[in-house]
Amino acid sequence: MTTKTWGRGGLAALLLLTSVELVVFLEVSIVNVALPTLGVALAFTETGLAWVVNAYQLTFGGFQLVAGRAADLLGRRRMFQAGIALFTVGSLVCGFAPDAGTLLAGRAVQGVGAAIVVPAELALLAAIFTEPAAYRRAFGVWSAMAAFGAGSGVALGGILTQTLGWPWIFLINIPIGLVALIASPRLLPADPPRTITRPRLDLVGALTGTGCLLALVFVASELPVRGWDALTLAATTVTVAFAGVFAVNQRRHPRPILPRGLLREREVRAGTVANALVGAAHVPAFVLLSLMLQEVMGYSAIAAGFAVLPIAVVNMVTARTVLPWAVGRFGTRLVLAAGMGLLGSGLTGYAIFLHAGAGFLTVVLPFSIAFAMGLPAVFVGSTASAVRAAPADQQGAASGLLNTAQRVGAALGLTGVLLAAAAWTGSQADPASGLRAGFAIAAGLAVLGIGCALVMFTRRGADPATTPRPQGANRP
Repeated sequence: MTTKTWGRGGLAALLLLTSVELVVFLEVSIVNVALPTLGVALAFTETGLAWVVNAYQLTFGGFQLVAGRAADLLGRRRMFQAGIALFTVGSLVCGFAPDAGTLLAGRAVQGVGAAIVVPAELALLAAIFTEPAAYRRAFGVWSAMAAFGAGSGVALGGILTQTLGWPWIFLINIPIGLVALIASPRLLPADPPRTITRPRLDLVGALTGTGCLLALVFVASELPVRGWDALTLAATTVTVAFAGVFAVNQRRHPRPILPRGLLREREVRAGTVANALVGAAHVPAFVLLSLMLQEVMGYSAIAAGFAVLPIAVVNMVTARTVLPWAVGRFGTRLVLAAGMGLLGSGLTGYAIFLHAGAGFLTVVLPFSIAFAMGLPAVFVGSTASAVRAAPADQQGAASGLLNTAQRVGAALGLTGVLLAAAAWTGSQADPASGLRAGFAIAAGLAVLGIGCALVMFTRRGADPATTPRPQGANRP
């Protein structure tokens, strides 16, 4: 099924893909409020409790590169279904986990499933919506659901934990997963027959690339807590070793995990850098804002969740109304630059004006609205044109590369910002000043994103998200 325009079949497929996207990104933050309850119920240690979050983030960030290439070689719909199945099984294991170890195993399985789903979804969007206007609208909705899921997870997690109990923050995923598995054969385009000869997956590249990313995300997750000890040093060594082998294999393998032609695409290179900056700027902002609201301004965990909920709502409204018009009128390059500017202005406002006595309506909300309006713009601007610029048989690999860049950027950005905030707090003996310093660093990363958008991306006349994609053979 190919839907060049915004038809009924395309809407049904988009509803399926965005529903799955919502639950995948809900799992990034929905557990945060439930952590104290989980700690008591399953006898977690303090260190082990952090891995309820890290196990998902680690596998989600580590497996997307190989999953994206697998979607090209094994089929987009097949990989989407495989990812949904894994994610649903992981959710079931978590919901009925009798102990801490079982829950962590389930979270890791959830992360692998999510890593498989996201690149397949992006490749499916590009395959279904081939007309530029329809693609812009579909991509805007898809990216808005991702941000809405990540932004609303804290509030929803608090509600479910207090009303139905902690298992339901995982069990809520199961009906959506089952519906997606049943509906996907009817709503999503079929993959080529398996009888067609396909290139084999680059196993050395897959193993070393995934190992490098897993070790890198592990270091980024643990460094703010552990500092440089034997474990983080060993993981850093593994990261460097795997990266070296991956680079050598990338040059020598006839069909590497990252196709060489893909890296020659200007939009893909620009999108990779932009996604890393998007992750590094916006993910630390949510963590810093949660810490500021609870530790400095005295909000409860649930109140803090509802305080950030307007970010999710404004993001959704912007993506459905203003964003498709803006991309069509100005192109992804300027939309990305404007989105980074809005992100930077919101983060700068947080850095200057947030303090213990700051009011929600007068300080928190206005800068949150600016931040929220920038979110869908940076997601679409950093990714939409890059995916469409990739050859049709490499769009899964492009999606995996872009999402990997964003997850790695988020992990490294969060680590750097938290370490800098802690150092500043130690020198000033004031937690609020350290958090404001963290916001200032995140704002600086957003400013770098403006430069990336204006310098690295093509101008509007050659923007793949606003011009029809030429039909023809796939490029090598």
